[in-house]
Amino acid sequence: MPSDPGIPPSDPYPPHPPLPALTRLQEELRRAEATVTGMLEAGERQHRQQQGTLMAGLVELVEGREAQRRRLLELEHGARSTFVGCQSGANLVAPVPSTIIDPQIEPLPGGARTGLAGVDYRNLVDRDFLTEPAALRALDKRLEEGQQVRVVDHPLTKLVVVDDRLAMVRLSPERSMVLKPPLVMLVSELFEAHWRRSRPYLREEGDLGPADQRILQLMLSGLTDAATAKQLGTSPRTVQRRLRVLMDAAAVSSRVQLGWYAVRNNWV
Repeated sequence: MPSDPGIPPSDPYPPHPPLPALTRLQEELRRAEATVTGMLEAGERQHRQQQGTLMAGLVELVEGREAQRRRLLELEHGARSTFVGCQSGANLVAPVPSTIIDPQIEPLPGGARTGLAGVDYRNLVDRDFLTEPAALRALDKRLEEGQQVRVVDHPLTKLVVVDDRLAMVRLSPERSMVLKPPLVMLVSELFEAHWRRSRPYLREEGDLGPADQRILQLMLSGLTDAATAKQLGTSPRTVQRRLRVLMDAAAVSSRVQLGWYAVRNNWV
C-alpha cells in the first residue's frame, strides 16, 4: 500500500497533528458546562427572590467554605452505590494536603481518606488539580482503594453526583448548589460527557511503569519540568532524562510527538 505522500515514510507522525476534532469536542463540553452553570445561577436568583416556588424545592443553596465542606461530607456519607465527582485546582473548600496529612480531616472527594465500602467512586481531575500540592499522592491513594481516576486536559467545574439522586455544583468559592431530581440529571450527564472524553490517570496494563506514566501525564497536562519534578519529589534534570529515554523508546524527536505516541499506544 503506498504511503501518504504528505508524510515522510520515516516519520509516522504528521508535523501538525489533526486537532480540529479534539478542539471541537472540548469546545462543546465548555459550552455545555457554561449552559448548566448559567441555568443554575438563574435558578439561584429565582430561589432567592421566590422562596415558595417549585425551584425552591429542587435546589439548596450552600454558602461559606465550611458549610460547603460539611455538606460535601454529608453527601458522601449518604452515598449507597455511586459517588462521582469533578475536581479542579485551588481546592479551598477541601485542600488536598489536609485530606492526606491531618488525621482529623474527614473523607473528601479527591482526597486520600478511605472511601465508603460498597460505593463505586469515579474521580475526574483536570490539569489544574495535578498542580495542587500532594495531588499525585492523593490520586495514588484513591487507586489503591479501588477507585477509578481519570484526567482531562480542559478546566472542570467542581461537582459531585451521589447515586444519581443528588448533585452539588460549585458556583463560586463561597457558593454551591445542591440539586434534586430532575435537575440532578443535568449534572450527571455533564459528568458522563467529560468521563467519555478523559484518559486513565495510570494504566495497569502496558509497558510503562507508574513513574514514567506520571511524568507523561504531567507533561500532557502542560506542567513544566520544574513543576513536574516538584510534584514527583525529584529534580528537573531527572524528569528531562526520563523524557529523553521515553522519546528514544518511541523513536520520536519532540515532546509533541511523544505525547501523541503515548496517547495512541495507551502509555497513558
